[in-house]
Amino acid sequence: MAIDYTLQEGVAILRWNLTTSPMNVLNDDSIPVFVEALQRAYDDEAVNGIIITSAKPEFVVGADLKMILRNQDQDPAEMLEVSAGLNRIFRQMETCGKPIVAAINGTALGGGYEICLACHHRIALDHPKTRIGLPEVKLGLLPGGGGTQRLPRMIGLQAALPLMLEGRDVGTSEALALGLVDALAATPEELLQKAHDWIKAHPQPLRPWDQRDKKSGRIVAKDRFQVPGGDVQSGAGRQVFSVGTAQVMEKTRGNYPAPRAILSCVYEGLQVPIDRGLAIEGRYFVQVARSKEAGNLIRTMFLGLNKANKGASRPASVEKTDVRKLGILGAGLMGAGIAYVSAQAGIEVVLKDVSTQAAEQGKAYSRKLLEKQMAKGTLSPEKAEKILALIHPTTQTTDLQGCDLIIEAVFENRALKAQVTQEAEPMLAAGGVFGSNTSTLPITGLAEASAQPENFIGIHFFSPVDKMNLVEIIVGKSTSDYALAVAVDYVRKIRKTPIVVNDARGFYTSRSFMTYASEGMELLREGVAPTLIENAGKLAGMPVGPLAVTDEVALDLVYKIAQQALQDGASTEADTSYQLSKQLVELNRLGRKNGAGFYEYPAEGKKYLWPGLAELFPVAASQPSLDEVKQRLLYRQALEAVRCYEEGVIRTPLDADLGSILGWGFPAYTGGALSFVEYLGTSAFVQQANALADRHGERFRPTEGLRKQAAGQ
Repeated sequence: MAIDYTLQEGVAILRWNLTTSPMNVLNDDSIPVFVEALQRAYDDEAVNGIIITSAKPEFVVGADLKMILRNQDQDPAEMLEVSAGLNRIFRQMETCGKPIVAAINGTALGGGYEICLACHHRIALDHPKTRIGLPEVKLGLLPGGGGTQRLPRMIGLQAALPLMLEGRDVGTSEALALGLVDALAATPEELLQKAHDWIKAHPQPLRPWDQRDKKSGRIVAKDRFQVPGGDVQSGAGRQVFSVGTAQVMEKTRGNYPAPRAILSCVYEGLQVPIDRGLAIEGRYFVQVARSKEAGNLIRTMFLGLNKANKGASRPASVEKTDVRKLGILGAGLMGAGIAYVSAQAGIEVVLKDVSTQAAEQGKAYSRKLLEKQMAKGTLSPEKAEKILALIHPTTQTTDLQGCDLIIEAVFENRALKAQVTQEAEPMLAAGGVFGSNTSTLPITGLAEASAQPENFIGIHFFSPVDKMNLVEIIVGKSTSDYALAVAVDYVRKIRKTPIVVNDARGFYTSRSFMTYASEGMELLREGVAPTLIENAGKLAGMPVGPLAVTDEVALDLVYKIAQQALQDGASTEADTSYQLSKQLVELNRLGRKNGAGFYEYPAEGKKYLWPGLAELFPVAASQPSLDEVKQRLLYRQALEAVRCYEEGVIRTPLDADLGSILGWGFPAYTGGALSFVEYLGTSAFVQQANALADRHGERFRPTEGLRKQAAGQ
């Protein structure tokens, strides 16, 4: 069953209740049944109005994205007809002559909210978990069920465009304030009663962009409609589009087609009657839905992310585990962040450091973050106090007694990590697991200090922990499936995304990410202009340039890692990262943390590239093209990801892609560092990588596996 149909006091109540999916979605099963239920209500003379709601806690959460992926290879004309068919359904809802109310009893997103937009009136149940909006752009799509046409006609360009371009969803109070819904209800009973009352009061509703034909009495679109706050061609409209276009280009660097298509849909569609506007939207929807970028985002950032968040990498043979008491060694920025997210998940946290002051400062970090939430009104003081009460700062190792999991977050020093492991490990509860939050040191080596190496595992967080959703779990040679299950269950409990990798120097994320910084330094040493290097990185889709990100990591840390690699025989003094980081550290330019690195960081004002770079690394007379610099920066990362996969460091392509996007900001439109090869085409990638290797060195030479794949072997 997809729709439960009941008749109450002359009103047909259509309750979405999809049984083939855990949540209500628009798909090949639900759409025909929805149409059938609507038609039944249209045809029944005893029906004076229609209420659309849900039998589930959510309303409708959007379209089935698997359906969109299946249709990507369709003939464009066929896909356009699918889109047009959905719009005919929604348009008939507006023009059927009977009042239709959306009784939004839970989250309504994407196509689900577009159902609501096609109703004459929208009432939402006021619930803190309800989210309303059009988030399609986050998956490389645009609202293709009339969203780009109805929302700005309802609430104006200035309010509607940011919501669609950012894909932002809002709670019920904000939805009411913005005009996304017309009223709120406190209880499910009140929700339905208000819907009934509105239907009785509005027996012949008419959308503002429609009118009744004087001869036939039919509802038809107006030739001209005044958009609230100003039409597209008004002064206000021109300003909105001017600012919107600039912001889109600044944010997307032209790599994502959907935001530009949304702007075009609204700009073109709002200058014509709504029926023509819907047709315009349909054409743009087909373009973006068939794009590689949309396919990549759907596969990796929706379907893949959901799969990982459900524990795809967890050993199925191990029963579910639950970390109730967590020990953290080191109350610095990383340890304090881990304490915060763990306490938020209801876990008792023992935060240990060498001094009471340091431990208390670690807890104060959580207090500061909670105070920010309270100031925004998103957290009550009572809830904040409960979270804080779960964090116990201490200097005593014995306070760790009975911990299900202990995570060390001390400095990247083998001797120190061995010391804290041996001190704290005896405090673990029976079956307890010890985790190391190391970013580079091999877990197998660190586990040598453990009395139970089978229960020793790497749990690599990213900074800042409260904002970064990825956790890289590293399995050493002796790590058991049980320890892995405990780590994955813990990461899921704190609502982070786990990826699982095998042990190696730098693991997967640090190893691959550092190639971005390293290639930036290679370019700098060759005499490429620093501004070209930085702009190329950002235009390629990275969050910041390679020199800026090296400053964020800290040049002295890069130097320490390079020194360790040198001592371990994994590198030589000719390594560019070693040489350049050494040069700048000797000049006391450590990065952002001391206000001096590749950039200058004035106390007031924006950072800027250090002018002294020109003396250390003179700019060459001949500069490479922007495209070549972009290629070098992206190819270097992708090739390292391929090597990690072929060497068995990374276990699955999905973990490789998610790790690259969530861990260090590899461009999401490519699908991830591993999918980047397919995004370009394996043959084309190999050909270009060979050309780069011939010009710039063997680090660009494609692997044997890639060459075989390109040759079709």
